[in-house]
Order: sequence, then C-alpha cells, then structure tokens
Amino acid sequence: MNRLFFLMVLVGVPISVAGSLLNWSQILMFIIYCVTIIALSAFMGRATESLAIHAGPRIGGLLNATFGNAVELIISIFALKAGMLGVVLASLTGSIIGNLLLVAGLSFLVGGIRFKRPEFNVYDARHNSGLLIFSVVVAFIFPEVFSIQLSERETLTLSIWIAIIMIVLYIAALIFKLVTHRGVYQHRSDKAAHDEEAEWSKLKAILVLFAATLAVAYVSERLVSTFETVGHTFGWTELFIGVIIVAIVGNAAEHASAVIMAFKNKMNVAVEIAIGSSIQVAMFVAPVLVLISLLFSKPMPLIFTLPELVAMVLSVILTIAVSIDGETNWFEGLTMLAAYLIMGVGFYFL
Repeated sequence: MNRLFFLMVLVGVPISVAGSLLNWSQILMFIIYCVTIIALSAFMGRATESLAIHAGPRIGGLLNATFGNAVELIISIFALKAGMLGVVLASLTGSIIGNLLLVAGLSFLVGGIRFKRPEFNVYDARHNSGLLIFSVVVAFIFPEVFSIQLSERETLTLSIWIAIIMIVLYIAALIFKLVTHRGVYQHRSDKAAHDEEAEWSKLKAILVLFAATLAVAYVSERLVSTFETVGHTFGWTELFIGVIIVAIVGNAAEHASAVIMAFKNKMNVAVEIAIGSSIQVAMFVAPVLVLISLLFSKPMPLIFTLPELVAMVLSVILTIAVSIDGETNWFEGLTMLAAYLIMGVGFYFL
C-alpha cells in the first residue's frame, strides 16, 4: 500500500502541475487533485505516527494538525485577497464541524469496530472541552450578538480585540499542555506506545511532513480554482462548497492521519488531531485570518451566519457529550457521522 501511495504521489504531483499549466479539463483536474492529496496525506500520516512515537501523542498530533491547518490558512489567505470573505468564514465553519464530527466520528467508528472500547486521555478530553466552549460558544457567538447594536467599524474593532485575546489564550494553552503541565495529567493509554519503534527518524519525519505539506498546499490551491466549474456542473452552491468541499479537501491530511491512528489503536493521537485541530482553527487560524485581512481592501470581521454558528455549537455539544468520559465505541462514531451528514444536507439546500 505504501508503494502504491508513493507511485500516486510520483505521478499525481507532476500531472497536477502540467494540468494546471496546460488548462486541462477542470472536472478531470478536480479528480486528479483529490487523488494526489489523498496520496500525500498517507505520507503525512506516516510522518505523524513516527513523530508521535518519538515525541509523544500530544506533540505528534499537534504537529499534524498544525501542518494540516497551514494548508487551509494558505488557501484562505488567497480567498481573502480575492475578497471572498463568505467563502473563508464558511470554510472555517466546515473545518471545525468536519474535524469534530467527520474526522473524530470516522476515527471512533474505525477504532471502535476493531478494538470495541478505545480509550484516550480523559484529562485531555476535559481540557479540550473547555477550550471548545470558549472558542465557539463564547468567542464566536459574542461578536455576533453584539454586532446587532454596533456599527460596521465597531464590529471590526471588537473582532480584532477578540482575535488577539484568542491567540494569546491559545499560546497559553500550548504552554500549559506542553511545558508547565506536561506529564502531570497522564492516563494509562499514554504509555501504550512507549516500546514501539518509529518507522522514520525524527528529522526524516519532520522533513517528509514539511515537504508533503508544501505539495498539498500547491495542489489544494489549484483544486480551489476548479470549484466554480465543478459547483456549476454538479449544482453545488458557494456556501456548500465552502463548508463541505473546501473544508474536507483542505484538511484531507488530518482526516487520513487521524483514521490511521485510530485503526492502530493510537486514539490519543487521533483525538489530538481531530479535536485539537478544531481548537487550533477556532483559536488561532480564524483570529490570524482576521488580522491578516486588515492588509487587504476588505477586512473580515469575526461574524458568522446563523446556520454556521448553530452547526458549530451543536457539533461542540455532541463532541463533548461523546468524548468527555475518555473512551468511545463504533456507535458513538456513527452518531457523529450521522450528525455531519444531516448538516451537510442542510448546507446543500441553503
């Protein structure tokens, strides 16, 4: 299987470059781009697994989420430059609900089928629950409610202050988990992989992860250019493309890595990738995009639409209800996937 993915990358990346330069069929290139991203995601998954063995599940999962979100950050910056604020906010929404319901749901489903009751660090689950409530319920809903009585300029100023506070708190959360309280809240599942031997050295894993991320960033950017044609061909709206398609493609690497980790009963890494990535999007990527948007002609306030807010809040509530006990099963994973499908259908008809 690894050889197959290597061949897919070896063929897919050059074809992606050639096809974009020679203006091949947009539908054909859409398929090629998606297949290439999936193959690259496999390498990111292997690199993440090696890093998780070398440095622990938290750092391994954090690195994977960071490199994966870097792709979405790059795509969103290009969209901001083009003035597509709605698409950027929709893709942020899709990334959060996609990681919480689709990625975590698939991980719980796959891990639960193979291992019945996969366990993960309950202390991390509780910590993540608080950050999810803060970032989505407090920091996202607050500016939406207050914007009703504020001017456009005041709303943007409020968004900037909230963005700065969220970035500072996210950095503090990393210091808490990785420095001041590293190893304080251990769980027996944290010790499961200590005797494993990593496939790659730490340096090689980081280099592979970095190179694969660059390749995914390029292919993802080209993929975005095909969405208008694909959406027109299949009848997809701009909101549906932003919330569902862009989010899934932009986070393909994380999706694959989390499911692979769950399949190998490394649920701590899977949870750190899925839920940790959502927290990173909400508390770091979204605020950074608000600040970067100030450099362009159309600044982006942190104001989501009502359907987007409802979808994110419900995703957070369901995720907390399922993960707060530090264990899961295939049925809980299926429930999360069902919720994601319901939301996907809803956004399709909006």
